[in-house]
Amino acid sequence: MAAARVPAALRLIVWPVLALTGLLTLGGCASFTAMDADEAFSTPPEAVELTDVPYHPQEALQCGPAALAEMLGWSGHETTPGALKGDLFIPTREGTLQTEILAQARIRNRVAYRIPGTFDALLEELHAGHPVMVFQNLGMAWLPVWHYAVLVGYDPEDEAFILRSGEHERHKSPLDRFRRTWERADQWAVVIMPPDRLPATAQPTSWLRAAHDLETIGRAETAEVAYRTGLERWPGHGGLHVALVNLLHAKGAADAAETAARQGLDQADSRRDVLRNNLAMLLLERGACDEAEELARDAVADADGPFAENFRRTLENIQQRKHNDDDCD
Repeated sequence: MAAARVPAALRLIVWPVLALTGLLTLGGCASFTAMDADEAFSTPPEAVELTDVPYHPQEALQCGPAALAEMLGWSGHETTPGALKGDLFIPTREGTLQTEILAQARIRNRVAYRIPGTFDALLEELHAGHPVMVFQNLGMAWLPVWHYAVLVGYDPEDEAFILRSGEHERHKSPLDRFRRTWERADQWAVVIMPPDRLPATAQPTSWLRAAHDLETIGRAETAEVAYRTGLERWPGHGGLHVALVNLLHAKGAADAAETAARQGLDQADSRRDVLRNNLAMLLLERGACDEAEELARDAVADADGPFAENFRRTLENIQQRKHNDDDCD
């Protein structure tokens, strides 16, 4: 049986939640004041090193495929730089774009999540057992030498980060040297996660965006796992509930979508008007017009965002259907 047409309200509802920020601009200015550990970290850093992260020696200009292969291998998706090279390497640029790194991780059913550009965030992920891919400018702002590496540890005695980098399986980069090269690349850092595992630094709306990125490229099953993983941690986050309802409805799982919407109304502390509206539309599809009308009225009464007019149209559609006695129970 063909899936029902997705109602307009269900299609529109996630846009404000998932509005993306502008693309990152490379080549930020680094400070020329030396930094020590007391300045870099909010608390004295403890030693950490992840020894289970695979290592792939980098071929010339192939740091992107090598670093991504290491991150994917750690996450449970075994691959090689050679297998990734064709999808990542851009000969005219002699390198790999960050957008392609993220896209290829998603294609392989992993959540690509950018973490805060702070030393505390790096250590928090490492202590949680998560390697971090970082982007560096090993040259200068005016003569960049772009490089991807995988951060696997920190040695407080030497005040140095430990990286899988280039031809070095265990490259120690002194804190201030790392800071300069990382700042010159806008402190870009990502973790590549299985969808059932959250980053240590995860925030609900950022996780929602990262999960939705999977859905937009057709990885609906992986996105569903990611939404549910987020809801286990943040059951009150309305945007995650809405996204899960939308996904289930879009793939034709009407009963599961209704169950998810009802659960959202039981748990969510935000987007309740949206959940009421969407549940009303789901109920209308199966002819439960009275309950649908009650929910739609509540949605209209509670509307305080950009969808007030949308909610009113939903209510009018339900009332019109009831007036026409059109397949209402």
